[in-house]
Amino acid sequence: MKFGDKTVGEGPGVPEGLPRTLQRLNAAVGAREVDQLWIFPPMIRGRKEWGLVAAGCFSEGGNLRLVTASYSAERTGKGLEVDTRFREEGSAPPDRFPRVMQGVARRSELDLGDARLVSIRGNEETFEDLMAEFSDDLFETGEP
Repeated sequence: MKFGDKTVGEGPGVPEGLPRTLQRLNAAVGAREVDQLWIFPPMIRGRKEWGLVAAGCFSEGGNLRLVTASYSAERTGKGLEVDTRFREEGSAPPDRFPRVMQGVARRSELDLGDARLVSIRGNEETFEDLMAEFSDDLFETGEP
């Protein structure tokens, strides 16, 4: 995986959390609607993990609308649970988004580090390239 190794806490985390969240984001919004993705480093505690993905999505008038996908994932003796929540945060000119994302990382008390920026630009192949960074067995069945 090409994401940073910096996390808060210790443990194996839940490797399915981020790829399943990206998979669900693609199903909910669609890669063609995504201009930029910011993938924040997760917080890990044992077999629990929490993370955030922010998507700048195309909208009318040249602004981008911000859609966030937060997830919590846990592996227990009963199995795996990945809960993803989507929220539309508003819209702004595209040039404001990098500063907003830097501010999110800077204001966090967790000091997880900066988000990874992935430029999708509405290209489904670029999104598929991102998904190919993960092992196929980390995804929900029925979706690549």
